[in-house]
Amino acid sequence: MRGNQLSWKRTVVIMTSVFLLAGCATETKSGTSLDTSQLTLDQIVEKAKQEGEVNSVGMPDTWANWGETWGNLAKEYGLKHTDTDMSSAEELAKFEAEKEDATADIGDVGIAFGPLAKQKGLTLPYKTSYWNDIPDWAKDDEGHWLLGYTGTLAFITDKTKVQNPPKTWADLKNGSFKIAIGDVMKANQAQFAVLAAAYANGGDEKNIQPGIDFFAELAKNKRLSTSDPSLANLEKGEVEVAILWDFNALGYRDKIDKNRFDVLIPEEASVSSGYATVINKYAKHPHAAMLAREYILSDAGQSNLARGYARPIRANAKLDESAKAMLLPDEMYKNARPVGDLTAWEETAKKLPQLWQEQVLIHVR
Repeated sequence: MRGNQLSWKRTVVIMTSVFLLAGCATETKSGTSLDTSQLTLDQIVEKAKQEGEVNSVGMPDTWANWGETWGNLAKEYGLKHTDTDMSSAEELAKFEAEKEDATADIGDVGIAFGPLAKQKGLTLPYKTSYWNDIPDWAKDDEGHWLLGYTGTLAFITDKTKVQNPPKTWADLKNGSFKIAIGDVMKANQAQFAVLAAAYANGGDEKNIQPGIDFFAELAKNKRLSTSDPSLANLEKGEVEVAILWDFNALGYRDKIDKNRFDVLIPEEASVSSGYATVINKYAKHPHAAMLAREYILSDAGQSNLARGYARPIRANAKLDESAKAMLLPDEMYKNARPVGDLTAWEETAKKLPQLWQEQVLIHVR
């Protein structure tokens, strides 16, 4: 469900620093209080080794290069690992259904599902020693969820089909090529593409109409492609220009032909979102889950994510050269921004399928 990314060689990383970690108490399945604020990193490492394993959901080896992180945790700390790939909604449903006998310790969910997991009382708060490096918009105040990496909407252009790849939303509007964004009726990535267009044309999460109008005009001019912007369709040449998360666009580009595709962040505006780790309140291996979150936020963990084309959440992370080489230049992101009001966006996203059908798809048929 997560998608396919490239796998990379394992790296060896040793975490040496000891920090007093902020957090708060929660009730485990057994009813004992686990106060994460009183644990040092050394204590977490020791207890995690005793637990001996960490089981994840929605964090398969091929998505964002998670496989390298699981390999590092196995090599450095002896943690065995299994993953069950599933959507964000399915992850929370699993946490909720298995309270008496949890099989999952940690999950990776879309940012909108972090607050929902907290609201449902499913999470163990843990802030990690990198807490101050994480932007406020990308974390829960108490550490119930926090982003490990971001995605930003990018343009990917097949240069064998389009001689002058679009660099701006204006270029997109004024070109003669067709644009694919996927199924706005149900795909999260496609819905964010509409929001990005709204940002670029004076709208926002509370006012999606400029984004709807942008794509409605493309549809009227027969320039909105109904092709799914998948790896297979890009490879077959069925997509001229698509709007995708940067990590998907870069991954597709490199898998097909790095020289064939142009990938960039539109200059006027784009949307940045991301995925957050949530630790199961009822985890059988809570310290191993905390150690996994700690490692994900480390320089090594952030480098692993970058090698899977995911943009690290820590701006000050010291990425190794092989990781830096996988990412777009920082300056491309100067006008990209996160959703300002997640609650408003959640409400807008519910209405978006009907708006799309009534105002955009009507011109495609």
